[in-house]
Amino acid sequence: MLTKSSKTHEAFFTNATTEIVGKVDKQYAGIHSYFHLKEINQQLSEENAKLNNELKENFVEPDSLKKIVIDTTTTDSLNRHRKFIYFPAMVVGNTVTLQNNYLILERGSKQGVRKGMSVVSPQGIAGVVLDVSENYCRVMSLLHRNSKVSAMLKHNNNFGSIEWDGKDPSFLTLKNISKAAKVVKGDSVVTSTYSANFPPNIMIGTVEAITSDPSSNFYTLKIKTATNFFTIQYVNIIANTRFTEQTQLETAKPKINE
Repeated sequence: MLTKSSKTHEAFFTNATTEIVGKVDKQYAGIHSYFHLKEINQQLSEENAKLNNELKENFVEPDSLKKIVIDTTTTDSLNRHRKFIYFPAMVVGNTVTLQNNYLILERGSKQGVRKGMSVVSPQGIAGVVLDVSENYCRVMSLLHRNSKVSAMLKHNNNFGSIEWDGKDPSFLTLKNISKAAKVVKGDSVVTSTYSANFPPNIMIGTVEAITSDPSSNFYTLKIKTATNFFTIQYVNIIANTRFTEQTQLETAKPKINE
C-alpha cells in the first residue's frame, strides 16, 4: 500500500529489494562457481595443451638436402616437423610422503599414452609415464628416488642431473654443475636439450642453496620445485614423436669394426 501511494516509499523499497536480491545472487554465484571449479580447471587444462601445441619448440626444421614425404598432419605451415605433442590429463591419484612417489592420471593407451612420455604441470615438470592401462597411466613423480632428469641452468646452459633425496617434497638436488659456472640463488633451472622425454627449456625450479664439494670440481645445488606436488590436479602429457628412435640409438651397443 505504501509503495503504491508514495513514490518515496516505492523508491526505498525497490532499492532495498534490489540490495537483498543482489546479495542472494552473489552467494548463489559463489556456490555455483565452487561446484563448477572442476569443469573450469579442465577447460583451462585443455586450452593450455592447445597453446603448448602451437609453440615453435615443438617443431624441427626439415632437412633441405633431401626430399621426404611426411604426413601433413605432423607439419606446420613452414613445413617444420612436429616433434612434441601435448595431451591434457586429470590427476586422480598422488603421493608425496613416500620415498618413491607416483601420480595416477586419467588417460591411457586408448587416448594415446605410451610408456616414457613426460608429464608437466602448469608450473613445471612433474614426472615420466611408467605404466599404462587402457584408460589410466602411472607416472614416476619427480619425488621418486629413481627419478633422474637432465637439467641445465637457464642463463648459461651448464647442465647436470636432477634427483630427489627422499626428504622434502618441495626441494630437489641438481648435481654435477661445474664450479666454472656462475651460480647464484634464484637462478632458474630448466630441462636440457639432452632429454628424450622432455622438451628443452621447461621449468624445473629455482636455486635455493649452493654447496661446494672441496673434493670435486662440481657444485651440488638445492632446487625449489616449480611444481607444487601437494595441489597438482591437471597436467599435460607430452609425446616425443622421435622418442623410440632416439632411445634405441642411445642404448644400442656400438659396433666395433674388425
